[in-house]
Amino acid sequence: MRNTLFALILALPAVPAVAEEKSSKDPDRDESVLSFTLENDLPANTDRYYTNGFRFTWTSEVNDIPEAVRIWSEPLVGTGETVRWQATFGQNLYTPQDIKLPDPPADDQPYAAWLYASVGVITDEPYEGDSRFSRVQTSGILSLGVVGPLALGEQVQDFVHDIVGSPDPQGWDHQLKNEPAVLLMLQRRWVFGAPLADFGGLRVDAAPHATAALGNVFTHAAAGLTLRFGDPPDGDYGPPRIQPASPGSGFFGEVVGGDRLGWYVFAGAEGRAVGRNIFLDGNTFEDSPSVDKRYFVGELSAGAVLTYDDFRIGYTHVIRSPEFEGQGGPSVFGGITVGWRF
Repeated sequence: MRNTLFALILALPAVPAVAEEKSSKDPDRDESVLSFTLENDLPANTDRYYTNGFRFTWTSEVNDIPEAVRIWSEPLVGTGETVRWQATFGQNLYTPQDIKLPDPPADDQPYAAWLYASVGVITDEPYEGDSRFSRVQTSGILSLGVVGPLALGEQVQDFVHDIVGSPDPQGWDHQLKNEPAVLLMLQRRWVFGAPLADFGGLRVDAAPHATAALGNVFTHAAAGLTLRFGDPPDGDYGPPRIQPASPGSGFFGEVVGGDRLGWYVFAGAEGRAVGRNIFLDGNTFEDSPSVDKRYFVGELSAGAVLTYDDFRIGYTHVIRSPEFEGQGGPSVFGGITVGWRF
């Protein structure tokens, strides 16, 4: 969606330049976080494949979890020393290479939209299995939604394209059919106990991760590693991403040492073994457009995060290897995230 939803970030309510001084603030107090993440292929000047995604996520205070959420999540993620839960609402859009064609080629990315709501639980605890790591973070996320016309992909894309003056997509009549969408995502990330290097208080660290996804939306197994350099806030393990992706962090705390300003740059890589991707395989129970997916997909990402007091902004640039046979090059897109801790 060229020149599309990235413009909407400018419409968010402006944050006052000078916040009220919080002299009575306890630096160790726990808080919840509200985040907005927008991914779009605008940085590549394209309008194809995974073309747009957004999500709003609220992450709770520590150990303040509803009983019903705790009951279903404990068998998956355990109890943990620190437990948070989160609620998410989002949408993903997928289009073929040329959106001006009313009858898109059968061997190109099908039109598809996914509208969903998620509930997730994140545990964070000391890691005893390997002396190189200090902590381990485990998350379980259950997403329920719909794929197909009820996901409102055509309406959203038409609306935004009309606003920014981009061509209207012509092939949404060929999108995937309506289907309930279920996805269970399990992720684990190991945090190094000491920096790999230290440059006057600026640290270099690394965090490997592993992911398993199960559902009629995605089924895959993944593993990867993220390297980071800077002065990050406590509890911030990377900016939030939209699935499928390397794990991000909905929560962020105070900058270590009490500074108001925190920052870091990062780079990561992930490989995925793909069993199912509904946006390539097509509908589960009905005939629909589909393509021959690739069973192994790689992804490189890099970006930067800046925090100031209770606010965080980050950018992630992603290059994803071709996901289906005949795809015209990799998918390239960028993601902006803004967060407020309160």
